[in-house]
Amino acid sequence: MGDVIIKVENLMKQYGTGENAFLALNDISFEVNTGEFIAVTGESGSGKTTLLNCIGSLHTSTSGKIIVDGMDITKQNDSELSVYRRRKIGFIFQSYNLIPVLNIEENIVLPINLDNAEPDMDYLNELLSVTGLESKRTNFPHELSGGQQQRVAFARALIHKPPIILADEPTGNLDSKNSKEIITILKNSIKKYNQTLILITHDGSIAAQADRIFRIADGVVTEG
Repeated sequence: MGDVIIKVENLMKQYGTGENAFLALNDISFEVNTGEFIAVTGESGSGKTTLLNCIGSLHTSTSGKIIVDGMDITKQNDSELSVYRRRKIGFIFQSYNLIPVLNIEENIVLPINLDNAEPDMDYLNELLSVTGLESKRTNFPHELSGGQQQRVAFARALIHKPPIILADEPTGNLDSKNSKEIITILKNSIKKYNQTLILITHDGSIAAQADRIFRIADGVVTEG
C-alpha cells in the first residue's frame, strides 16, 4: 500500500437545526492509503452515502477536515471542488445516471470532454473490451440491459484514471453474475492503476474481498 491519500478528521455532518437536527456523521476520523479497497457497510440511513458524498464533495460537511492528496477539500471553493471532482474522483452510483441522448462511447468520455481534454483512445478501447461493450459503442442507453448500463457507468468513472473511485451500492441492481464481473473489473483497475476504492455494499461476499471494512452505525465508523 502507498501513502495516505484520504485523511478524515473529526468529521461532522448535521441536517436540520434545533429539535429537527439529525447528526448523520458524528466525529468520524480515519485514514485510507493509496491502492486500498475499503468496503463500507451499515444499515440504511446509517450515514454511508453521506460519508461518500462528503469525500466526493457532493455534500459539504458541518465541521472537521477531509484531506485528499494533501488538500483539505473542506476549504475549497465551488470552482476548485468542481476541478477536484473531475480530476480526482470517479463516481459510480446504483442508478446509472447515463445521458439518454448520448451513445455509449459519448457517455463514457463525457468526464474527459467536460475537462476539455482528449480521451486516451487505447484506454477507451480497453475499457470497452473488459466491460464487454465493444459492439455497443454506438448504441444508446435505452438499448442496453441494466447490467450493460452499469458497465457503461463503470467505464465512465474509470476513463480518466482517477486516483479515487467512490462507489455507492454499484451492484445493488445487478444479478450475482453481473455483480461478480463488475467487482472483478473494479479490482483489476485499482490494482493496475494503483487507485483507491471506497465502496458501499450490503453484500457480505463483496465486503469480504476488501482490504478493510468500515461499519457505520448512527453516524459512527468502526473498523472490522
